[in-house]
Amino acid sequence: MPVLLEAYLTPSRQALRFALKATLAMLLALYAALWFDLERPYWALIAAAFLQIRPMSGMVIEKGLCQIGGTLIGAVAGIAVMALSAQAAAPALYALTLWVMACAYAGSLMRGNFTYGCVMAAITALLVVFLSLSQPDRVFDVAVARVSELGLGEISATLVSALVWPVRVTDHLAEQADAAINSAFTHAGQRLDADMPLATVQRSLTASLGPLNVLEADSQAARYEGPGGGARIRAAHVLTQRAMRLFAALGGIQQLLRDHPGRIGAPLCMFAGEMAEGFREAESVRGVPAARRHLQALRERARTYPDDDLDPLQRRVVTGLRAILGHAMVLLDAREAIAHPGRHQLRSGVPAWHRDHGEAAVNALRAGAAFAASAAFWVATHWSGGPIAVLMATLPSVLFANRDNPATICTMFFKGMLAALPSAFLFGHVLLARASGFPMLAMLVLTPLFIGLLGAGHRRLVGYCLPFTIFNILLTMPGNGMDLSFDNFANRALAVTGGLAVATVGFRLVPGLGASLRRRRLIHAIGVDLHRLAQPPLHEVEARFSGRMADRLLRLARHDDLLDEAHRHLLMIGLNGLDVGIAGLRLRHRLDGEPPPVRAALVALLDTLAAAFVASARGHAPADVAAAARTLDAALVDHDVLDERGRAPLRGLLERLELALARQASEMGHHRRDAPVAVSA
Repeated sequence: MPVLLEAYLTPSRQALRFALKATLAMLLALYAALWFDLERPYWALIAAAFLQIRPMSGMVIEKGLCQIGGTLIGAVAGIAVMALSAQAAAPALYALTLWVMACAYAGSLMRGNFTYGCVMAAITALLVVFLSLSQPDRVFDVAVARVSELGLGEISATLVSALVWPVRVTDHLAEQADAAINSAFTHAGQRLDADMPLATVQRSLTASLGPLNVLEADSQAARYEGPGGGARIRAAHVLTQRAMRLFAALGGIQQLLRDHPGRIGAPLCMFAGEMAEGFREAESVRGVPAARRHLQALRERARTYPDDDLDPLQRRVVTGLRAILGHAMVLLDAREAIAHPGRHQLRSGVPAWHRDHGEAAVNALRAGAAFAASAAFWVATHWSGGPIAVLMATLPSVLFANRDNPATICTMFFKGMLAALPSAFLFGHVLLARASGFPMLAMLVLTPLFIGLLGAGHRRLVGYCLPFTIFNILLTMPGNGMDLSFDNFANRALAVTGGLAVATVGFRLVPGLGASLRRRRLIHAIGVDLHRLAQPPLHEVEARFSGRMADRLLRLARHDDLLDEAHRHLLMIGLNGLDVGIAGLRLRHRLDGEPPPVRAALVALLDTLAAAFVASARGHAPADVAAAARTLDAALVDHDVLDERGRAPLRGLLERLELALARQASEMGHHRRDAPVAVSA
């Protein structure tokens, strides 16, 4: 059955509840706005609709707070712009352009609902200035009205979310944690299976990162659902970072098993195969205790694996397999801490985010250009629909700037808007012109909104049905003094179409950082973090590196699917960088307190590994790693730090890193020779 027919002929219970709750929230917002005789009640409807996109109670509260905070900041900014520009249109628009660019820049550096707060700061300032240019003495009244309308929509959405079929973020996080762990175990089983096709392994890695993306993004809202929210957030951070470490360790072991089976030996290869089967069994059982029993048996087998007669590289494989099982056990502990934060306490530092200021600057310039172009057209033509056109050119430019494929999203919004044109004309003008009283107004206005929200409950239709809902509101503009003339409707339709067209063209003309530039910036950022691994104190360096790398990998997982096969290697570069960084941190944990000559040799080795990673990621053979490793080994011998048995794992670790970097250099050199022209992100 086609997805459109499936969504409307056989809707799921979840989709029906979502549509009913959102419609009820908008009904409450509309009634209250009309009762209070607010100037533009439709903004209360739009606010309620946006807050119900993710109708879980904690997310509605967080998004509502960000919406109110952004609205207040935007209102103050709008008043300041009008005051500083002496109510003149040209300087006000110049200042407003800078404000829109600042909001787009800040939103590109934020995460989750805080990005939405930056969007509201930009849009509210725009509305305050535009609606006050013709009546400068009413600028404060306009700002208060906008805050009142949006606040009313937030209160309505929050009440409905809390009282009608409430859904908690904590239950959602537990489901996402289960999905993340199961997919991670599936990927581990495939990585450790030497016969598994690499394409299948790569697809499972991308699939494993999807639930982690959702878990990390949604976990912040748990703080609004009781005293255990902070513990759940920490557990989500631990699960994400440990999963990344698991994937990086699996990549290193897989390379040795596939490329150097003779060096590893048949017994170790067979043991890796047993672990692969054990991960598959752990993924298939129900419940954390059963999975823990499976992994605990494997861990005991790995702990007692005889390694006295193994060479350093083979010992490194055994140590790596033990570390993989350790990471898997921590994943299960994190899952339990998310579900029962009082029973399990996990330590997690404050996460450090990767912030790409270059990408944020591109987004700011694009948003500023879209606003300036549409505003200049409005000023030049004195078009009555100009403010709506400027709004629709600016909103997507700021809202979608952080998305991986904003041009496609704008195109979907455009199609949803086109579908809303006949609906808004029929329900919001033809039929509404014959109606009287609030019940008929509500029935006619909310019917197309319910239809759109019912389709938005289906994951594959949300990009079309949500804009269908929003544009029905914008094209109808329900209120106490509605203008139902055809001329007014056509003017609004033309303004919405023109504004969206400007935003779409902006994303097409300025698509953001291309794959080649993104790769160079990624390599540089990871290289800088690797060079900083030698800086004290160790715990701060570890928290900063782990947080930034986890954030980068989550972003790269979303980005990789948009590239062709020739460029789908950014995620592997990131995992290799994480692997090198974890190895460097492990060396620091072991050798940080040793004599100064050993410490100096360690610092030199860490710098060499950072430079070797950057060189290999650019397709050049890594150099001097073996020499730096020998220097460190000699310093350990000279100062009697470790005996031969203690130094063997370090030699095996460094030999494995050298092989991994050589493999990366070979693969990247092949990509550079054979890759076509880079595509844009």
